[in-house]
Amino acid sequence: MTLIKSISGIRGTIGGLQSENLTPIDTVKYAAAYGSWVKQQRNKENYKVIVGRDARISGEMIQQLVMNTLVGMGITVIDLNLSTTPTVEMAVIMEHADGGIILTASHNPKQWNALKLLNNKGEFLNAEAGQQILDIAEAGNIEFAEVDNLGEIHKNDAYIDLHIDEILELQLVNAEAIKSSGFKVVVDAVNSTGGIAVPLLLDALGVQTVKLHCIPNGEFPHNPEPLKEHLGDLMKMVVDEHADFGIVVDPDVDRLAFVDEKGEMFGEEYTLVAVADYVLQNTPGNTVSNMSSSRALRDITEKHGGTYTASAVGEVNVVEKMKATKAVIGGEGNGGIIYPELHYGRDSLVGIALFLSFLAEEKIAVSELRKKYTAYFMSKKKIELTPQLDVDAILKAMEAKYLNEKIDTIDGVKIDFAENWVHLRKSNTEPIIRIYTEAKSQEEADALADRIIREIEGIAFSS
Repeated sequence: MTLIKSISGIRGTIGGLQSENLTPIDTVKYAAAYGSWVKQQRNKENYKVIVGRDARISGEMIQQLVMNTLVGMGITVIDLNLSTTPTVEMAVIMEHADGGIILTASHNPKQWNALKLLNNKGEFLNAEAGQQILDIAEAGNIEFAEVDNLGEIHKNDAYIDLHIDEILELQLVNAEAIKSSGFKVVVDAVNSTGGIAVPLLLDALGVQTVKLHCIPNGEFPHNPEPLKEHLGDLMKMVVDEHADFGIVVDPDVDRLAFVDEKGEMFGEEYTLVAVADYVLQNTPGNTVSNMSSSRALRDITEKHGGTYTASAVGEVNVVEKMKATKAVIGGEGNGGIIYPELHYGRDSLVGIALFLSFLAEEKIAVSELRKKYTAYFMSKKKIELTPQLDVDAILKAMEAKYLNEKIDTIDGVKIDFAENWVHLRKSNTEPIIRIYTEAKSQEEADALADRIIREIEGIAFSS
C-alpha cells in the first residue's frame, strides 16, 4: 500500500494506515492544503473550485471528503460529479474558477485514487506551486472558516455537454464530413466516465457507436492502461462488428488509443502523430512531446516545415514548452493530445474529433493511415523500487557509462543513439524506475531495454 506525495498531486491506495495510504485523514489534509493555497493566490471575498471524478469505487467517498473540506474553508464548490479530467479543466476556464480538483488515479488499478490539482487556468500545477501545497500540508496551521462563512456546494452536470459543444465549434472539426462518412466505432471506456462522454461525442458527430465496458461503475474489466496486452476484447469486437475502428480511453479520459479495422493496435504513440499530421496540414507550426515519446512526431513535424521540441515528462512540462515555442499541437506519447485551440490539457475527446475529421477528409482506412508513418517500435519496462536502490546513483552511473553518446538529463537520463534511444527515469506516480526504448524493430527495442535493465541491476548489486 502506498501514498505518493509529489508536485503531480496526491496519489495512493485506499485503506490501510494513515500517512502510508490515501486514507480519509490524508484526503482531508491535502484538500485543506490545496484550499489554503488557492486562497493565498488572490485576496478576495469569494473563492470557487471545480471538483469532478472518474468512476472509481472510492470516488464518491473521496469526493465528499474533498468537497466538504473546501466548504469548511469557506470555498464554493462546483460539483461535476462523474466527469473527465479534460472536462474539469474546461469547467475551470468557463466558470472563471480559482482552481479545480480531479479525483482520479488515471491508468492505475481500482485500489488507487488521487487528487490531481489545477490552477485558475485549468492547468496542472507547476513544481513551485506543487511544493507550496506539500509545505502547507506539512506545516499544518491551516485556517478554516467560521460558521457564518462556510462555503456551498452547487451541482452542475452540464459540463460534459458544454465540453462537447466547444469541440464541435472548432474550425478543424469537420462535423459534416464525419456525419456523411457513416463511421461505425467500438468504444472501450474501461467502465469509467469515458462511457458517458465518448458516446455522447460520437452521437453528436453522427457516428454509430458499439459500447464495450461503458458502464461507469468503477469495476475495471481489465488493467486500465490502454496497452495492447489489455485490449483483447476490443480488438476482437472491432472485427466481429465490422467496425471502422476501435477507441479506448483510460478511466479519466486523457489518454487515447485506437484499434484499426483489422483488430490491430494503431499504436498509442501514433495517436498524437496522426492528429498532429492533420493539424499541421491545416495550420503549420511547431510541436512538443515529452522525451519518452516517439521520434515519429519529430518526423511528421519536420515534413510539414515545423520545429519539434522535447520536454521533460509530465503534462505541465509539455504545456510550458508548448507555450514557449507557440506549438499548434502537442502532448505525450501515451496517447495524450493537447490542442491549444481548445485548452492546454490532454483531451481524448478533442483527439477523437480531430482523428475522425482526418479520416473523413482523407477517405482512408485506419490501417492505411498507419502505414503513412515511419515504423518505430517501443519497449516500456520498469524496475520496482526497493529501499536498497539508490536511483540517483544508478542514473549517474548510467550517464557516466554512456558519456560519449548524446545525453539529456533534464528528466532522468535519456541516451540518444544513432538508430535508437533509451530513457530512464523515476516515476512520479508509481514506486518504479521506467525504462523506455525505441528502435526500428520490436526485437531491437526489447533487446535494448533488457540490456539496460541488466546493466542497472549490475550497478545496483555491485554497490
